[in-house]
Amino acid sequence: MLPVAPFKNEAPTDWGNPENREELNRNLEFVKTELGKEYPLIIGEKEISTEHKLASYNPALHKEVVGYVCQAGKDDIETAIKAARKAYESWSSMTFQERARHLFKAAEIMKRRNAELVAWQIYEAGKNWGEADGEINEAIDFLEMYGRKAIELEQGQELESLPGIENRLEYKPLGVGAIISPWNFPLAIVTGMTVSAIVTGNTVLLKPASLTPVIAAKFMEIMHEADIPDGVINFVPGSSGEIGDYMVAHRDINFVSFTGSKEAGLHIDEVAHTRIPGQRWIKRVVAEMGGKNGIIVDESADLDAAADGIVTSAFGYQGQKCSAGSRAIIHENVYDVMVDKIIERTKTLHVGPGTENNAIGPVIDDKAFKKIKEYIEVGKEEGELIFGGDSDNTRGYYITPTIYKDVAPGSRIMKEEIFGPVLAICKVASVEEGINVYNDTEYGLTGALYTNDRDKIRYARKKMDCGNLFFNGKCTGALVGVQPFGGYYMSGTGSKTGCLDYLLSFVQAKTCAENF
Repeated sequence: MLPVAPFKNEAPTDWGNPENREELNRNLEFVKTELGKEYPLIIGEKEISTEHKLASYNPALHKEVVGYVCQAGKDDIETAIKAARKAYESWSSMTFQERARHLFKAAEIMKRRNAELVAWQIYEAGKNWGEADGEINEAIDFLEMYGRKAIELEQGQELESLPGIENRLEYKPLGVGAIISPWNFPLAIVTGMTVSAIVTGNTVLLKPASLTPVIAAKFMEIMHEADIPDGVINFVPGSSGEIGDYMVAHRDINFVSFTGSKEAGLHIDEVAHTRIPGQRWIKRVVAEMGGKNGIIVDESADLDAAADGIVTSAFGYQGQKCSAGSRAIIHENVYDVMVDKIIERTKTLHVGPGTENNAIGPVIDDKAFKKIKEYIEVGKEEGELIFGGDSDNTRGYYITPTIYKDVAPGSRIMKEEIFGPVLAICKVASVEEGINVYNDTEYGLTGALYTNDRDKIRYARKKMDCGNLFFNGKCTGALVGVQPFGGYYMSGTGSKTGCLDYLLSFVQAKTCAENF
């Protein structure tokens, strides 16, 4: 294989360029003509149409069907596991370089289809142009990064050698895995979870989220075009109640890779680690769950930069990122000024459909809409509502960015994940107190501190309990290879995406000692 160029993050699209806007508008029109189509299961070499189909709806226009996706049952899971086992025999015997070649090809296809994929994100996930474009770039970055890191992994580890003995540590795939992906990053996380597992030699069953399965079907189109062999990725959308536990508990599943809610993740972990008679291995579970992330503002901070970071982190993609910063913890000496700056910036955020590139689009569905509204009512009891609180589900699921101030540290809206555009603000007397408030949740995903005091930065490095900590920057938008992403406590198992360490989740080490 020819030498691979160094990794470079994909650059965001310049929407100020009229040609880029025109291309996206053409693709929005094209995708609109594609709405309502049916998408089959893909198991081995077969496309399978099932009687039970799930409609996926546009959250910005909730009567508009994006597509009808066939739903797998238990018999389909059995067939898919057999197909994955069969494909594993040849796929696992390939070199890491050979498998990486498929990822690089898929990255080129995604680059070519970028505008179309952005359009699908807008219609099915409710994203605006920038959020959708950023996700496509992240998916491309995962393909490029994991391909390169797999090639590195193939080299194994150099070990100490003794006279007459050559020692080597090599990496072998685990087997067949279950990939259970979320709706909020339906291309980037689907891509990252799936290709990290297959480039290391495993084969998988991919169960996408029921709210955004059409985008996952588009991922399957791309991987097929990239010549991934039949059976390496088996596409099995379906109900968690019908096939989720069945797949996770199955004797012939070696590992589970999950991204989603804390409740679902903990349940999967329990099911996966209950041994089935005849099961020869301990299943490995890689899980990324929720977060209750926050931004601390010190009195020494650049207050305008802090306000920008807080508003972007709280309300980007309607607060539906697992990294969303739903808490602002502000030093009392700058509290009132910061509150005014946050409100001023939030007032500029227009609410409406992503097709028109509004800053705030819809939340994902009626269930999320109702849950966020419940938290808005809770917030009225726990703090002072100073902005927003409005909602409208007449055509789409729209909630105005909502801000509460003077919220007590132990309040529900300061400790519980809301997954919507709701920001709670509290006052503290010091950065040290702010970090104690920040740490007072069961999560540990992302956090940020705005300060110009080096001693406080050093203190936060040691004391803030999160997997991704940002200084003088927002707590969302971690880049592949730049800020490896992942948290601990109830935010997940600590695996870091977008780096070599993540690939180690899907391999087992084997030491070979040859006497000569």
